[in-house]
Amino acid sequence: MQKEDIQFDRKLVFVRRAKGNKDRYSILSDTVCSILSDYIGEYDPKNYLFEGQYGQQYSATSIRKIFNRVVRKAGLPKKGGPHILRHSFATHLLEQGVDIRYIQELLGHKSSKTTEIYTHVSTKNIGNIKSPGDLLKI
Repeated sequence: MQKEDIQFDRKLVFVRRAKGNKDRYSILSDTVCSILSDYIGEYDPKNYLFEGQYGQQYSATSIRKIFNRVVRKAGLPKKGGPHILRHSFATHLLEQGVDIRYIQELLGHKSSKTTEIYTHVSTKNIGNIKSPGDLLKI
């Protein structure tokens, strides 16, 4: 990812050659935009937003090692690798009531069936759903 891939005004990031070698846009929070802006201002990356020791792109192995180090430092149980962040992103969007078709687009899934794997894990709001039977005047 290059610093030009961040669209601060729209709070978007352009993800190049992601899973399935597809390009897509995803969303950024105000907090992440602020942190990234400060990071770019301080470190002025040349080629990639986050550069390795010699200015190259981080490898998947390096990303996994950094992720695992942060998980250990935070005292979290190790359950999965960096991909768990993608899963958490989708789950939180579902819990906010975001339509699965939007989540499908943000994750870059070709089929909604792929996105539906996230629907079985989010039961947080089930208790707030009104049954259509409650609308009956019997």
